[in-house]
Amino acid sequence: MQVRQYRKREHVENYLKTEHRGDPLFSDIYLPNISLPELAIEEIDTSTTYLGKEINFPLMINAITGGTEFAENINSDLAELAKRLKIPMAVGSETIAMEDEASIESFKIVRDIIGEEGIVVGNMNANLTPEQAEKAVDIIDADALQIHLNPAQELAMEEGDRDFRGMKDRILTAKDALEVPVIVKEVGFGLDASVIETLYEAGIRHVDISGYGGTNFFEVENMRYVHFDMTDLYEWGIPTAYALARAVALEKDDLHITASGGIRTALDLVKCLVLGADMCAISGEILKYIVHGGIDYAEEYLEELIHKSKIIMLLLACKDIESLRDVAWRPTGRLLELLRS
Repeated sequence: MQVRQYRKREHVENYLKTEHRGDPLFSDIYLPNISLPELAIEEIDTSTTYLGKEINFPLMINAITGGTEFAENINSDLAELAKRLKIPMAVGSETIAMEDEASIESFKIVRDIIGEEGIVVGNMNANLTPEQAEKAVDIIDADALQIHLNPAQELAMEEGDRDFRGMKDRILTAKDALEVPVIVKEVGFGLDASVIETLYEAGIRHVDISGYGGTNFFEVENMRYVHFDMTDLYEWGIPTAYALARAVALEKDDLHITASGGIRTALDLVKCLVLGADMCAISGEILKYIVHGGIDYAEEYLEELIHKSKIIMLLLACKDIESLRDVAWRPTGRLLELLRS
């Protein structure tokens, strides 16, 4: 097994062993209880449009893995799950497919299962060339391409990058070469508003804040590389709720924001939509259900999440996803302190 293939399997296995749970600060978001909603549960409409296609719920299965037979099995299950629920799916980093043709099938299978009517998003790191960006899109006939920023993870990897100069230019060159949108995303340490502002000014219109509180790659990499103990950096990152609130506060009308990082429950998800996210995304939590119980187990988890989201929407007197933006939410605790500073 090649080094990159082995590393991808390690990442999945190590994630399933992780114990650190950061606080995304969702508990610091106050939502009002509306006792006179004048709605019936069957009236609640969770459908929305994403990347020009209609979906049943604003939730994406976010980038997890790819490139190995082990990953192909996971991606097959995830794609079937996305198809059943009519929600988008992003594949894991396709960088390995640029080096190993045999790994391509582990990515192609996602589009094969989901079909042309579904939404599939590609994924590459920011060291890509325009040709690699085009190949990543072509492999899965992607509706968009995620380009991930992960300097913290790279610095925690023994074999990781140490030079991050020129990333913005490479992202923009890739964007100009593609006919589909580019989504710039973090991997769990949060996109600061200043970074989003820089990207926006350069022409990027889709971001995934991927805040602190979900997968912690300092912990994941610490299990692989023990020369340095990284436990004192497990608290590094921008909590998801704060990163999201700051991104929305930029008030860019055509900026499309995906919230991810520690979303596990319906309340987490609805709070992100209330704050102003256009899309929410989950990766690790879904992976656990897939690995431990299979597709049906994961589907049960997501069906329950969707149902509970409808309950919360009714209790907020919100008939559809768009109306969630009008909810009078309030920050409390640490989130309030951060937003005031």
